[in-house]
Amino acid sequence: MFLRQPFWQCDNAKGLKAFYDAIKYGPNHLMVFGGVCATVTSIIAESLKGWNLVQLSFAATTPELADKKKYPYFFRTVPSDNAVNPAILKLLKHYHWKRVGTLTQDVQRFSEVRNDLTGVLYGEDIEISDTESFSNDPCTSVKKLKGNDVRIILGQFDEEMAVKVFCCAYDEEMYGSKYQWIIPGWYENLWWESWINSTQCLSKNLLAAMEGYIGVDFEPLSSKTNKTISGRTPQQYEKEYNAKRGDGQSSKFHGYAYDGIWVIARTLQRAMNYLNSTNKHQKIEDFNYTNHKLGKIFLNAMNETRFFGVTGEVVFRNGERMGTIKFTQFQEQKEVKVGEYNAVDDKLVIINNSIRFQGLEPPKDKTIIQEELRKISLPLYSILSALTILGMIMASAFLFFNIKNRNQKLIKMSSPYMNNLIILGGMLSYASIFLFGLDGSFVSEKTFETLCTVRTWILTVGYTTAFGAMFAKTWRVHAIFKNVKMKKKIIKDQKLLGIVGGMLLIDLCILICWQVVDPLRRTVEKYNMEPDPAGRDISIRPILEHCENTHMTIWLGIVYAYKGLLMLFGCFLAWETRNVSIPALNDSKYIGMSVYNVGIMCIIGAAVSFLTRDQPNVQFCIVALVIIFCSTITLCLVFVPKLITLRTNPDAATQNRRFQFTQNQKKEDSKTSTSVTSVNQASTSRLEGLQSENHRLRMKITELDKDLEEVTMQLQDTPEKTTYIKQNHYQDLNDILSIRNFTDSKDGEKAILKNHLDQNPPAQWGSSDPSRTSKDPIEDINSPEHIQRRLSLQLPILHHAYLPSIGGVDASCASPCGRCLVGKMNCEK
Repeated sequence: MFLRQPFWQCDNAKGLKAFYDAIKYGPNHLMVFGGVCATVTSIIAESLKGWNLVQLSFAATTPELADKKKYPYFFRTVPSDNAVNPAILKLLKHYHWKRVGTLTQDVQRFSEVRNDLTGVLYGEDIEISDTESFSNDPCTSVKKLKGNDVRIILGQFDEEMAVKVFCCAYDEEMYGSKYQWIIPGWYENLWWESWINSTQCLSKNLLAAMEGYIGVDFEPLSSKTNKTISGRTPQQYEKEYNAKRGDGQSSKFHGYAYDGIWVIARTLQRAMNYLNSTNKHQKIEDFNYTNHKLGKIFLNAMNETRFFGVTGEVVFRNGERMGTIKFTQFQEQKEVKVGEYNAVDDKLVIINNSIRFQGLEPPKDKTIIQEELRKISLPLYSILSALTILGMIMASAFLFFNIKNRNQKLIKMSSPYMNNLIILGGMLSYASIFLFGLDGSFVSEKTFETLCTVRTWILTVGYTTAFGAMFAKTWRVHAIFKNVKMKKKIIKDQKLLGIVGGMLLIDLCILICWQVVDPLRRTVEKYNMEPDPAGRDISIRPILEHCENTHMTIWLGIVYAYKGLLMLFGCFLAWETRNVSIPALNDSKYIGMSVYNVGIMCIIGAAVSFLTRDQPNVQFCIVALVIIFCSTITLCLVFVPKLITLRTNPDAATQNRRFQFTQNQKKEDSKTSTSVTSVNQASTSRLEGLQSENHRLRMKITELDKDLEEVTMQLQDTPEKTTYIKQNHYQDLNDILSIRNFTDSKDGEKAILKNHLDQNPPAQWGSSDPSRTSKDPIEDINSPEHIQRRLSLQLPILHHAYLPSIGGVDASCASPCGRCLVGKMNCEK
């Protein structure tokens, strides 16, 4: 009734000869049953259309035979190699693997499966990220798969190549908890032992790489306990088969051969029923190789056959068996069934979570890159913010001190308005620290981009305000004390405010141009991936936010150049005014110290900040500490000396180091200061110095007056000379004694002294009258000539000591004889 192919060898010539001999010399056959070797089966199946014969194979799994246009009369009870692809798709979806790679041996059988798999996965939202193939050495392909970060590898190769593949996988560390291999499951038991010697891989290394792989193959016998068409359960059938087989070699196709017989029987029965219901005069015995009608009836009857056999539900779809696919896993050197896929129901069943993955969870289909923002540590931000707040409290205390004591001479002479600007600049610099510490963990991306601009503006304006005010004060001292012509020079605070405003205007021009032309943007810098510290199967890609623009280097160069010139200008002024001896006015020493510390710290801070730009905590700590240090040291150098001086010796700050004030002079100074409030602090200092000199000369005059009184008493003790003195020198003595009140009428005093010089020219040193040499010594001492001589010596001394203080002769005049005329005072008030 049907032709059976009794050959298992893959000899094309013998197979074809046997088939053609059966057709030519044997009886008419209704069907062809068999076909194992793909080459022989494909040739026969392609020629069956000419004889109207239907072929049913139970062992030919080659995917090529699934082409119904080429093999329209071919059926098989065994699923084809392509039947595993829907099962693989179901497994991938079950574990949410959406990215895979394929590794295929260059053999047609495996290439066809791979091509069909590509079609199955297409449109299912599963990406084949890499497709590799090899002929003999798979190591290069394995390395490429690793380079493309393929974690789920779908392999198609035989046992010999499988050993080489897993050896390469071990060398490339493509095994374990991060990788999952899915390969054919039809290998023989202990298949690796036959090929281990063909590689240089150690057995333990090979087994380590193989551990956990999943094999996919058709199910030889159904695992269900239902009765089959024969009345036996699959388990009963297997027991009977093994009993009859004895010690003979078992074939995994025996169940499909058994079901194949039942398929043919059911097909013929269906055909007979069809003939009986449609044409009572035609029987299946009437079939011949030219009877196309009966051939079509057999073809349709087999395609509609359906029953439950020992291999499961037997159903054909376009000649292909819709069978059951099993999944096995290599666990501890043995294959363990872990699940099955029913193609009829399109259902995957995993047996009691029997799949063992090397990790705590199934491998990821790719390296899960979790972007992690490198953010500033909250404790660090809190500590530096606390230090910043302390700095701002200190600045506020200095501001309170400056405002409260603004009318004190020490503070007044140091320009309290400029001091307020220095404090304001320091507080702005402090405030910028809060903004530098705000990153993506605290604010949104849009807010962070705004902060990029705001913090740059605040720090720039704060720096210029503080140091601009400090340098403006120093410039005023320089302008006054380096005035070569000694002209009266009044520099008010309004002018200094204008200078600071000019510096800020330059800053604003730079910042506005920067913002308009090339504004700061939020950029994200990505770094190399790092392993997860918690040991999870993910990689951490650190990212870091930056404030940058296209021409960042140019803009920073402009700002640094301007600030550098400002610092150099401040150093120059501090050096030029280093010898000014009035501490209340001159901060050059402290400015120099401040510029030095700020300059060094800024250079070090900028360099270290650039080198640690990938470590936000270190970078923020350095930037914040530099700002805190610079602002604090500047404010302390400016205000702490003033605070100490005001508490200990408030008057010492306004004294010239060459003179000391007396208590009476301090009272006069307070009176004088009220009359020169319109003059700036530098001019006031110079005036006070002159007043101190004036006081010293007054004391000198007092001493000379005492000497004159002694001379007068001596003259009065000589009665015979009294008349002469009264007549000739009374007016002169009155003129001399009237010097005590010269401060009340300076112009009158000048006139008296001048008249005295005109009327009584001083005698020359060393001159003597020979007529007196023989007289009594007492008479000589009290003689009019001696008195006149004494007066001629006293008056020039008084002229020389006093007149420079009130605008008379030059203090540099060295003549003791009064030859220096009264002139204009060189030092203007």
